[in-house]
Amino acid sequence: MRIVVAPDSFKESLDARAVCEAVASGLARGWPGVEVISVPLADGGEGTVRAMVAATGGTCVTAAVSDPLGRPVAAEFGILGDGATAVIEMAAASGLALLTPEERNPLVTTTFGTGELIRAALDRKVRRIILGIGGSATVDGGVGAAQALGAAFLNAERAPIGPGGGALNALESISLDGLDRRLKSVKVEAACDVDNPLTGPTGSAAVYGPQKGATPEMVEQLEGNLVHLANVVERTLDVAIAMTPGAGAAGGLGAGLLAFLGATLRPGIDLVMDAVNFAEVIRGADLIITGEGRVDGQSVFGKVLSGVARVAAPQGIPVIALAGTLGQGWRDVLDAGITACFAIADGPIALSDAIDRAPDLLANTAEQLARTLKASGGY
Repeated sequence: MRIVVAPDSFKESLDARAVCEAVASGLARGWPGVEVISVPLADGGEGTVRAMVAATGGTCVTAAVSDPLGRPVAAEFGILGDGATAVIEMAAASGLALLTPEERNPLVTTTFGTGELIRAALDRKVRRIILGIGGSATVDGGVGAAQALGAAFLNAERAPIGPGGGALNALESISLDGLDRRLKSVKVEAACDVDNPLTGPTGSAAVYGPQKGATPEMVEQLEGNLVHLANVVERTLDVAIAMTPGAGAAGGLGAGLLAFLGATLRPGIDLVMDAVNFAEVIRGADLIITGEGRVDGQSVFGKVLSGVARVAAPQGIPVIALAGTLGQGWRDVLDAGITACFAIADGPIALSDAIDRAPDLLANTAEQLARTLKASGGY
């Protein structure tokens, strides 16, 4: 029997590779000699770099870049096994987790460090860049990232505007003449799992600004500034970004990547599965085991579970999901193509204990699953 283990990370507990290791150990206990292939996955958010590096036999690289407030920070990105593809999580340089609650202020935070990470990837002579754009601390429309790559954003006096979403109102012109020339021969793809536009009631400032520390007054200011940015972009570059689905992701970084780098926006799980050649890896498998920390009604929207089920369906491969917990609406994943779903807890348990015991809980559940499959003769 050939089993592919292809989970997401269990947030705050195990990365996807560690989940694979725990499940594989349990399967081996329950069915010695069973063939197990591990393919750690992610949906473009936290854990994407390490999952894709592990799945392709790549390497992780650390670069010195700027955090959202311009301070030095060591940020990790990945070079995949093909040697030609870089995978970057913008949160490593421009993420909310890099700031204390008191420091969160999207009027001044910038994506400049994300641009520096892209430049570091270009130094590695890659031909493709996959950029996960979740978890940002910024609402600067991607201007900071483009500035780090050589683009000029000028005020009425032809001087560069300052950092952060609060400075966008001073923008009068944009020049991409100084943009890093290496970008012309590199394909940039953004892993984007939201369809919010840049502006409006469902836009970046209104929906995500408060998460990044914006007061209602700041949200109003940021909204006006993003509208102004969109107008200048359309006038200067002839690119319409205000209402493009996904443009509002990561504080408007989606819009900036579209307008300044010519990037494409794609669902994160699709990018990850394509990069690891998932459809071919699972060919001939008898079973796929996937999972994530919490399975609920949101798990069917562009997440790992739904992506795995969608790719497995044409090959007729059953998919079993293991979860730390089953939340409201978890049965929706059954309608999305998951064959069965199991919580790994072995009784009433505190969250802290579940996190600490996650490797054992996963292995024990996988062992029981393997014993059941072996007793039934497998699929």
